[in-house]
Amino acid sequence: MTMNEEVVLVDDDGTPIGTAPKASVHGTETALHLAFSCHVVNEDGDVLVTRRALDKKTWPGVWTNSFCGHPRPAEPLLHAVHRRAEFELGITLSEIELALPLFRYRATDASGVVENEICPVYIARTVDDLDLNPREVLEARWVPPTQLREGLAATPWAFSPWLVLQSQQLHLFEPTGLQRMAC
Repeated sequence: MTMNEEVVLVDDDGTPIGTAPKASVHGTETALHLAFSCHVVNEDGDVLVTRRALDKKTWPGVWTNSFCGHPRPAEPLLHAVHRRAEFELGITLSEIELALPLFRYRATDASGVVENEICPVYIARTVDDLDLNPREVLEARWVPPTQLREGLAATPWAFSPWLVLQSQQLHLFEPTGLQRMAC
């Protein structure tokens, strides 16, 4: 993250109302802002889960979805998704599907830092090998969606709250989820 990176602040309807420095937006009084999440699937149908780097401001060291990010002011969301996939995981994406366009959550981590985001959720595919950015991702695993669903149900505290909430709404985690994506 560069020191001058900004996030898009939004109102309750998701309409942009301004920007703020990313370094200052996440705290105990985090303003509602625009973000995105992406779940990446490989050729075998496994979904990529990542463990957040230990120096991340929010949820350090926690297992989460493939990657997340914030679009820059005036940046199209799909451009931001591609940019963060390359930056965090060293991969290119294909077959990107907007799976949860209206996903929104607010959560507080153990240190008191709040995430407060309108966060469209995407599912995408890749055939690339991972090249993890250690400043973003501590480790990564490809797992069958059903196995991840079972892990999330058994130990939700071991995962980011947004992954737990998204998994309850995404067809990816239904028994026939990947077959539906292929249609």
